[in-house]
Amino acid sequence: MAHISLILLDDVEKLGLAGDEVHVTPGYARNYLLPRGLAAKATAGTLRLVESRKVAIAERRAKELADANALAAKLAEVEISLAMQATEDEQLFGSVTSRNIADELTKLGYSIEHNRIKLDPPIKTLGSFEVEIRLHAEVTAKVKVWVVRG
Repeated sequence: MAHISLILLDDVEKLGLAGDEVHVTPGYARNYLLPRGLAAKATAGTLRLVESRKVAIAERRAKELADANALAAKLAEVEISLAMQATEDEQLFGSVTSRNIADELTKLGYSIEHNRIKLDPPIKTLGSFEVEIRLHAEVTAKVKVWVVRG
């Protein structure tokens, strides 16, 4: 199958960092990367544009990493309590979702996207759990979640 060469204009998870040259399928390029402005076709002009932006990209990455580390330090002290309906043997009716946790964090003043919260395995019982939140490619935070009878 043929691949297309693109230059990433922004970091794309599981693909590469801004400035990297990647080879992807035409459908992925046409339907996802190009319409969202995440990549451009690999031409001499695009390469010159990326080279001129290298310093700004490096500064932005350093700032994002510092912000993620600061947020991870704050989140390490956070404990969330979720009231859920449960049976007598402490099994939940349903399960705790990443959206439930993201909503509770929003109430506490932390804006975290639900898709950054990793629940593996899903929470289906009452108790205390450590939930991992991926804040940056290099930074993860752990939040204590208490699931109580509601």
